[in-house]
Amino acid sequence: MRIGMVCPYTWDVPGGVMAHVRDLAEALIADGHQVSVIAPASDDAPLPYYVTSAGRAIPVPYNGSVARLAFGFLSANRVRKWLREGRFDVLHVHEPAVPSVGLLACWAARGPIVATFHASFQRSRALSVSAPVLQSALEKITGRIAVSDAARKTLVEHVGGDAVLIPNGVTVSRYAEGEPLPGWGPDGGVIGFLGRMDEPRKGLPVLLEAFTRLAPDRPGVRLLLAGPGDADDALAKVPASLRDRVGVLGMVSEHDKVRAYHSVDVFCAPNTHGESFGIVLAEAMAAGAAILASDIPAFRKVLGEGQAGALFTTGDAASLAQGAAALLDDPARRAKLSDEARLAVREYDWSTVARDVVRVYETVTATGAGVVEEEQTGRPRTAEPPAPEPRPAPARDHAEPDGQARPGRASEHAEADGQARPPEAAHVHPGEAR
Repeated sequence: MRIGMVCPYTWDVPGGVMAHVRDLAEALIADGHQVSVIAPASDDAPLPYYVTSAGRAIPVPYNGSVARLAFGFLSANRVRKWLREGRFDVLHVHEPAVPSVGLLACWAARGPIVATFHASFQRSRALSVSAPVLQSALEKITGRIAVSDAARKTLVEHVGGDAVLIPNGVTVSRYAEGEPLPGWGPDGGVIGFLGRMDEPRKGLPVLLEAFTRLAPDRPGVRLLLAGPGDADDALAKVPASLRDRVGVLGMVSEHDKVRAYHSVDVFCAPNTHGESFGIVLAEAMAAGAAILASDIPAFRKVLGEGQAGALFTTGDAASLAQGAAALLDDPARRAKLSDEARLAVREYDWSTVARDVVRVYETVTATGAGVVEEEQTGRPRTAEPPAPEPRPAPARDHAEPDGQARPGRASEHAEADGQARPPEAAHVHPGEAR
């Protein structure tokens, strides 16, 4: 199957949706599908061979975070060129309601279009105001996926319609083994954090306050932080006498991220809101980490109501400190949580998740029609005859040990059979794709 996939957020900066798109694309390629991804990226950024740049992204506040999006004439033209050359069997757009490349792709294409909704939020004034503008794009979607109950609820309440529930995935084998980072544990006293340090909803201030409560009476307790953000700002929230017990790695490669999960005794996810799944939890579970997470609905579900990881009261530093102390003092409890996490994470392995996504593709492509570029007048462009079958690119691992992806483009790796899909194609409802 020839699959065109759209990532709304920049490929240059790690993030949950970008990682989802990357790993899904590579799982599908490994299964023999031809996949091309378009995403915002600097033109000089090193890209995997299957990724095409839609142009440089700009930072925009979105859902309590700062999203890096691409939306304009340059990106629109690149999307149309990518669609023409790709001639896909199915177009898979992630976060189509976000004002970025995915929305442009929905406007520019006609045919089998699948959308995955990742975000979870209570209210969105921007989405409510822009709903009429979005409708012309969203009504083209013929199959919908939500990564969690929370994302599905957001879709129903703010966009309308329903979706098949297919969770985020994780390549379990990638995280299963790893050497600890030099100078770190697990040694009975290391608490770890992975996330954007400068985003309040990721909860780092709550963890730093909890560490400040724990550390004076526990000389062996240390904190290992990884992720983008200002190290000095993070350290400034900790008393000077404790700063030498805090390690700040900054942004890490995929290789070192795996090692970081294996360098801690307790992995802490103190996020306060806005999470629909929790990919860092799935990664930590695959690594067999003993997890302590805030009690938000998405985390509670991924952790099996606390069976595969301990929970603390969201936003409560005292509760976090108490939970961390209990785990650090109980190696047997940590070992049990580790075993439960490794068992529970199997249902999120990409080998399972990708097959469920393909079932949605098969449902919306049942007529045999393909994706075509829509004329700007509103009429679909007549598809050209198929090009000669390209030689498939070899499958490869997720990333090289240094975390750098192989540069290249992907538009030449996909072609089409060429007929437009009728606009009245039915939506996929829950249960149809499983």
